[in-house]
Amino acid sequence: MEPIAHLIKVSVPNYLAGLPIPESIGGWFRLGVRDWFALLPPTALLAGVGYMSYRAFCPHGRPAPNGCVNLKIKKDIAKVVDSVDIEDISEKAVFCRCWRSENWPYCDGTHGRHNNECNDNVGPLIVTKKS
Repeated sequence: MEPIAHLIKVSVPNYLAGLPIPESIGGWFRLGVRDWFALLPPTALLAGVGYMSYRAFCPHGRPAPNGCVNLKIKKDIAKVVDSVDIEDISEKAVFCRCWRSENWPYCDGTHGRHNNECNDNVGPLIVTKKS
C-alpha cells in the first residue's frame, strides 16, 4: 500500500509540477519542441479518459449489444431476405428498418421506442403505388 501512497502523494504531484504549463495564453506560443513533447503523455491520458467516459455514459456512443443489429428476427437462418410483390401492395406499404418490429417485415411503430432508448432517428421505409 505504501508504493501507491507514494505514487499519489509524491510522484504524481512532482511530475505535474514539472510540466511546462504556461501561466498565460501567450505562453503557449513560446513553448519549445521539448515542452510540447513533455505535454504529450498527460494530454493523451486525458484524451483517453475522456473518450472512455464518452463511450461509457453517452447512449449514442454505445455499440449495439453483441454488435448485432438484428436481435430476434429469423435468427435460425444465415441471412434474412424478404420479398414483397409490388402487385400485392394496394396503395402503400410501410416496412421496418429498425429490426424491432413484431410484424416483420412491416413496421409496427416500434422504432419510436428504439429511438427514445438509443437516441437514434430511424424510421420506416414507405413504398407507395401510383395509380
